[in-house]
Amino acid sequence: MAASKKDNAETKATKKPNPALMKPLQPSTELAAVVGSSPLPRTEVVSKVWEYIKANNLQNPENKREILADDKLRAVFGGKDKVSMFEMNKHFAQHLS
Repeated sequence: MAASKKDNAETKATKKPNPALMKPLQPSTELAAVVGSSPLPRTEVVSKVWEYIKANNLQNPENKREILADDKLRAVFGGKDKVSMFEMNKHFAQHLS
């Protein structure tokens, strides 16, 4: 068993990043209001949205996993006032092409 755990750890360490995640995508007008209008990889979109959330204090203080949408994020989140951090990427997919 110990050998298989070591092999598994080595496999994870040598895993290459998914090139699909690194491909720059064009944000929609709604998402561009938060992250800017130039094409960005998904990873960068998520980072910029988190910067925006933290800068504008949009995490629910009682439940940090919940994002409280302001007007800009409400447009991205399909009109919802709050979404979970796990739901966010699903909404981003509809705003990237």
